Amino acid sequence: MSRATLVWLRNDLRLADQPALAAAAARGGPVVPIYLHAPDEEGDWPPGSASRFWLHHSLTALDADLRAKGSRLTIRRGSSLPALLDIARRSGADAVHFSRRAEPMARARDLLVRGELEAAGFEVAVFGSHLLYEPELVKTRAGRPFQVFAPFWNACLALGDPAPPRPAPARLEAPERWPASDALADLGLLPHPDWAEGMRFAWHPGEDGARRRLAAFVKEGVEGYPEGRDQPAAPGTSRLSPHLHFGEIGPRQLFDAIRRSGSPGEAFLRELGWREFAHHLLHHFPHTPERPLRPEFARFPWRRDAAQLRAWQRGRTGYPIVDAGMRELWRTGWMHNRVRMIAASFLVKDLLITWQEGAAWFWDTLVDADLASNTLGWQWTAGCGADAAPYFRIFNPVLQGKRFDPEGEYVARWVPELAPLPAAHRHAPWLAPARVLEQAGLVLDEDYPRPIVEHAAARERALAAFASIKAR
Repeated sequence: MSRATLVWLRNDLRLADQPALAAAAARGGPVVPIYLHAPDEEGDWPPGSASRFWLHHSLTALDADLRAKGSRLTIRRGSSLPALLDIARRSGADAVHFSRRAEPMARARDLLVRGELEAAGFEVAVFGSHLLYEPELVKTRAGRPFQVFAPFWNACLALGDPAPPRPAPARLEAPERWPASDALADLGLLPHPDWAEGMRFAWHPGEDGARRRLAAFVKEGVEGYPEGRDQPAAPGTSRLSPHLHFGEIGPRQLFDAIRRSGSPGEAFLRELGWREFAHHLLHHFPHTPERPLRPEFARFPWRRDAAQLRAWQRGRTGYPIVDAGMRELWRTGWMHNRVRMIAASFLVKDLLITWQEGAAWFWDTLVDADLASNTLGWQWTAGCGADAAPYFRIFNPVLQGKRFDPEGEYVARWVPELAPLPAAHRHAPWLAPARVLEQAGLVLDEDYPRPIVEHAAARERALAAFASIKAR
């Protein structure tokens, strides 16, 4: 009689194009899907508050999908190796399948887990499912990691298109006796008190939600993506990032869907390439979530200002496009990509508050919080990472708002106290004539704050700070 195969699920919470699960089903015999909750395990970054909300609902959806295939999800809390050994022995398994994690700290631990499992007599198979191209396979001609995006992505594409995605198994054989499982509610992933109403309204976690979001994007959004992706008031982005982060859909599925759509999808595939680049950098430079890639930035004269940091976090900076983004983030667990860049630039350049503070806030509040992409984005904005924006590129939040939200629709949506203002004044209400403010019923510093810094002066201060590290 075939013995059971344990399938350890992590950030690959789907059934389709899931190589670890497909190989277990093809092996024959019972398949035991498991999820281990070990947020404090060495090498891991514990998920933030918004990610925990998403994870709860994603695991709920995954269990329902497995039950439709004749299976179920076993959940355990605790360290990976003891839990794997216990479940494998209790379920009669002689093999363990799992997908490798992309983060290098987790990969190092996974090597140890694999070695211990094999030493205990289990057959272990490890698969790739989180990336299109494994980081160690993409190298410069000198055999070194890339630090500039364009040649990196060209090198990826030269390797050829990734393999086409595979469908979910038609059926999963159940073991004679299921191992004991912890209750999902006992993981404590949902917030208390409940502040997640906006996220519940905005999202549909799970593989089905991911498939529907992709289908809608291919049908309605991919053709206009090159222009629409920069307009925060319009539905021009894919909004697939949290589904992709949790592995409810895989990058090969996205790549294949865009290629088959018949639409010019190169701009969207290029964004997938930036995700690949982020993981390439994290793999080769594992210190970057905490320290700058460019070492001279370790001497940068960052400021500490708890009041201004709090104003930024709460969307009370006095710059409407920044505040709209931060309030969208707080309400929905997501922020439009263009506005992420504007809000990040404001923190690190107008306020001179270190990028690590911003990265930590995004990590806690984003439903798509991804260690590699979060690190790349913040170091890019701060000018201290690979292929980074030049430090002297300092976004003017008023001009950025007028350029990408010309009618102030995005601002009116997320900063409703400014909605009564004419569109011409929504991005700089402190410059509006007194009669315009009066007609709108807006009292500055009561209903909405004046800017907490003056941008032109803040820009000069930031440039002087950058000059100081160059001089040293």
